[in-house]
Amino acid sequence: MKIYSIVRIDDAYVVRAGESGVLKVASRRRAARLVSDAEELLAMQAATPQSRQTPAEPSIARDAAEVP
Repeated sequence: MKIYSIVRIDDAYVVRAGESGVLKVASRRRAARLVSDAEELLAMQAATPQSRQTPAEPSIARDAAEVP
């Protein structure tokens, strides 16, 4: 997982992932909340079994009838 940080630049706060700035917001509290939410979502995604993320077969079967 990447290291997240919040850096103040002028009037805004920039959320950084590693060395890249990924999000710019006006409030430090908002930036901290967004980082927290992102970390929770990434943790949930990592805990989900791979088979549930990408189904091997389409969920809707194709109609076998040919169109004239």
